[in-house]
Amino acid sequence: MSAKKEPSVWHGFKAFLMRGNVVDLAVAVVIGAAFTNIVNSVVKGLINPVVGAIGTTSLDNYSSCLSSSCHGGHGIQLMWGSVLGSALNFVITAAVVYFLMVLPMARYLARVEAHRKAREGTHEVIEVTELEVLKQIRDELVAQRGTPGRQER
Repeated sequence: MSAKKEPSVWHGFKAFLMRGNVVDLAVAVVIGAAFTNIVNSVVKGLINPVVGAIGTTSLDNYSSCLSSSCHGGHGIQLMWGSVLGSALNFVITAAVVYFLMVLPMARYLARVEAHRKAREGTHEVIEVTELEVLKQIRDELVAQRGTPGRQER
C-alpha cells in the first residue's frame, strides 16, 4: 500500500497567490484605499456640515450610566453616541459612494453597452445541439455527393 503524499503548505500558498482573483483583490484594495480619501473629504466637507446644521456634529458625548455614578473613569458607561455616530457615518458614506459613484457609473456603462449594440446591430444567438450540427453535416455531405437519399450500411 503506497501512501499518497499531500501537497505542502507552501505549495498551497503559492497556488493561492497565483490565482487571478488575488491580484484583482489587491488592485481593488489599493484603489479602495485611494478612493477612501475622496469619500472622506466629501463626507467631512459637505455632508457633516449639513448634518451639523440640523443637529449636532458629534454624537460622541452622548452616553448612559449603568452604575450609580459615572464621574471621571469610574462607573459603567454605555457610549451609545459613538456607536450611533459610527453607524450614521457608515450610512452617509455608503450613500455618497452609491449616489455619486456607483449609480452614475452603472448608467454610463449601460449607455456604452447600448451604443455598442446599436453600432454592431443585434445578433440573435441560436443555440444548436450537437446532434443537429451532425445532421446538418450529414445532409451537406449527401448533397455534395449528389445522391438523393441517405444510404445505410
